[in-house]
Parts: sequence; structure tokens; C-alpha cells
Amino acid sequence: MFGYGVDKRVIYILLAILVVFSLATMSRGEWLSILLTLPAVIIAITFHEFAHAWTADKFGDTTPRSQGRITLNPLKHLDPYGFILLMFAHIGWGRPVQINPNNFTSNKSRNFCESMVSLAGPLMNFILAIISCIAYVCLSYFASPLFINGYTGSLIMLMLYMLMTVNIGLGVFNLIPLPPLDGEKIFRSILPYRAQEWLIRNYQTLYMIFLLLWIFGALEIIVSPVISTIINLLFKAVESIVLLFI
Repeated sequence: MFGYGVDKRVIYILLAILVVFSLATMSRGEWLSILLTLPAVIIAITFHEFAHAWTADKFGDTTPRSQGRITLNPLKHLDPYGFILLMFAHIGWGRPVQINPNNFTSNKSRNFCESMVSLAGPLMNFILAIISCIAYVCLSYFASPLFINGYTGSLIMLMLYMLMTVNIGLGVFNLIPLPPLDGEKIFRSILPYRAQEWLIRNYQTLYMIFLLLWIFGALEIIVSPVISTIINLLFKAVESIVLLFI
């Protein structure tokens, strides 16, 4: 996650300040929302990191397998700082999957393999979001109104909605082309060699730009409309398909 000599202590201090600020400004309703979001966050991070590990293994790099990362056990994938931030600040990460590109045995180029490993995490999040949306819409149209309006049914509907929104949020956020996110690795892999070298040399600077944009809310201003648009489009697409069977 931190890579290229970025001082973890500086990052953790900034993150701690952000968490304290979030906690201090939360209402009772926001605390309830966090509790309801907890299962969705665990699922989203676990599957995201599992997808990275599984894809790297399929390309021939056994590093994730040797570290026990090809599993859906959340304890293997949750990063304490990233998990807490995703809960309280709505932006976070899992424990990064370590890979060794020199171990890739695929006949594809190393850059291609690296970009696919990076893409696997966000792609898994989008797949989970689609599945959650399908389940939500199907229950809305086909389940009994007594079930939907009851305690259990409304809780299930809310959990499905949270699972969809958290996965879309995590997927979109990780596609931002700034370090240390997956989007930077994907973007870097398609650039010419000199451009890749420049990005690596300036990793810390770009990382600090990312943190400043995050702390001052610029990333939320950029990402939130994208997330909302994707959610609306997904709902409309799934609903239009479901209506064909009514």
C-alpha cells in the first residue's frame, strides 16, 4: 500500500486526525448507519483483495498463495487503518496483496498481467454490486409486501442496498489514477517506459497529493457524483430487465 519509501508514521497521523474529526462530528443516525454498513464493508474488502490474490496466482505468481491470501477469510484481508477509515470516513482499503511480477508465467506481457491483477479488485466490487442490485430489485417486485415491510425483510433490503453502494464506492475509488490505488497501477502499466519511470520517481509526491485531495474533500466532490450516477444507471438497467419477466 505504502511502497516507494512513503513514511507510514506520517500517513497514520493524518489518518488518525481524519478519524477523530469524523467521530466528533457524527450524529446518532450516522452511528447506526455505520453499524448497518459493517457487513457490507467486510464483504467488499474481503472479495476485493481475494480477487487480486486469485488473479495473480492464475498468472503464475504464487506469492499471494504462500501468504495465505487466496481465501475469503476476512481476517486475512482487513487492514485495521483502512477498515476503520472506510467505516468512519467512507474511504479506505484492505491489506494489500503482495505480488512479484517476475514470477508471472503467462505468455502475456508483465505490464498486462500487473494491470489485470490491479483491475481484478475493483472489477470484483462491481460484480458484487450488480448481484446485490439484482437481488434488491427482484425482492422489490416478487417478494410479499408483508415480507418487504416487515423487520426481517426491510433489514435484508437495507443490507443489499448497503452492499451495492459500498462495493460501487470501493470500486470507483480504487480506479482513481493516483497512488497507492489500483487505478494508478492500471494507468501506469499502459504508459511508455519513461512515463512509468517518472511516476515511480514521483510516487511520494503523488501520494501526498492524493492525501491532500482526500483530507480536504476534493476526492469526495469528484467521486460522489460518479458513484451516484452508476447506482442510478445500475438500478434502471436491472429494473428494465426484471420488468421483462413481469
